[in-house]
Amino acid sequence: METTVRKKINLKKSVLWAVLIVVAVIQIFPLIWLVDFSLASSTEMFTSGLLIIPEKIQWGNYVKAFVDGNFLLYLKNSIIINVLAVVLVVLISIMASFACRRMCWKLSGFVKTLLLMGMMIPIHATLLPNFKIYSRLGMTDTIWSLLIPYVAFSLPQGLFLMSSFMEAIPVELEEAAVMDGCGIYRIIFQVITPLLKSSIVTVSIMTFLNNWNEFMMASTYLSSEKWKTLPFSVLEFTGEYSSNYAVQFAVMALTAAPAVIVYLILNKHITKGVAMGAVKG
Repeated sequence: METTVRKKINLKKSVLWAVLIVVAVIQIFPLIWLVDFSLASSTEMFTSGLLIIPEKIQWGNYVKAFVDGNFLLYLKNSIIINVLAVVLVVLISIMASFACRRMCWKLSGFVKTLLLMGMMIPIHATLLPNFKIYSRLGMTDTIWSLLIPYVAFSLPQGLFLMSSFMEAIPVELEEAAVMDGCGIYRIIFQVITPLLKSSIVTVSIMTFLNNWNEFMMASTYLSSEKWKTLPFSVLEFTGEYSSNYAVQFAVMALTAAPAVIVYLILNKHITKGVAMGAVKG
């Protein structure tokens, strides 16, 4: 009897592992396809088949992408914009969560609901209104034209996760801090913030990943190279009548690499933070 039960359990595990492996391969295949095409020549891309076996691995595609694609400039711009967006989202999320969860005022619930409704609005639905506003204010082709929407559309998610974590912090800690003479800002940044480390890491990672590869807003609001981000490197190899597709794939691989590395290293923090926030929320 026990042998039969163990066989059934092992069979179920085997089936589960087989399904998970198939799903993992399906999820990873676009990255494999991207790297494969980036190591081939442009003429080999028009052969039949999903994958290519290059006659000679074209490492020069990556060299050309790095040198001729303004890669370092665009990488610097992407890092600056994304780091600023992460810092602002975390800072505003902590203060907004404290205001809506801890401070007693009539419209706290309404304001939180209003902010969370931002998750229902697609970021690209505001392209035209934002462009008109930025044009009137002379803000097109500036860092603010990207930073403002990136922060605005990442804030609802940050507020949701941060407020869920904040509910688990005992109010007595804040009361004790008040008794010791702490002001509101010392309470937020010296008492509450150290206890929100896991949620801060989660919000930071998700904000970074959401904005890293964003292209539509950047291409709409930016015209000069001064603040163009990493996805613009692909356009450096697009001509009016022809394009260097192999180098474009190399550029896309280089662009995706930082996000993939961040996700692989910090995946546990993302899963743990979202799960804990959902349970506490």
